[in-house]
Amino acid sequence: MKLNFKKLLPMTAITVGMLSNAPVMAHHSTTMFDKDKITTITGVVKEVQWTNPHVAIFIEGTFKDGDTPALWLMEMTSPGNLTRGGGWSRNVVKAGDKAVIDFNPLRNGTKGGALKKITLVDTGKFYTADIRAQERANLEEPVQK
Repeated sequence: MKLNFKKLLPMTAITVGMLSNAPVMAHHSTTMFDKDKITTITGVVKEVQWTNPHVAIFIEGTFKDGDTPALWLMEMTSPGNLTRGGGWSRNVVKAGDKAVIDFNPLRNGTKGGALKKITLVDTGKFYTADIRAQERANLEEPVQK
């Protein structure tokens, strides 16, 4: 049987194009976070990574006083979305800040989650990573489930 390269080349290009999009689509899934739970930790910010595609905050925190602090990774949306939607800037949260973090935990139980709201203890200022929630009335009050 003779191969017809004129037919094979377009089909190969389409297949490669479809497969190359798969990791991008999978990366932007949020199913790893338990959206039905909001967990709160208190701690000290260790690092802020203000980079695309997602801003990340590392915080050494605990659920309650007396617990041994652990390092948690909080993921948010892109710097552009945070800047446009919630008054964020590169410097509003800094290493050394004491903070209370409300977040949707990872489903697999590892120490991390999707940041919902961060409150800076020293100033009382808070920021949300939930762009839609920023338009909600009474944002200072806890979300009722």
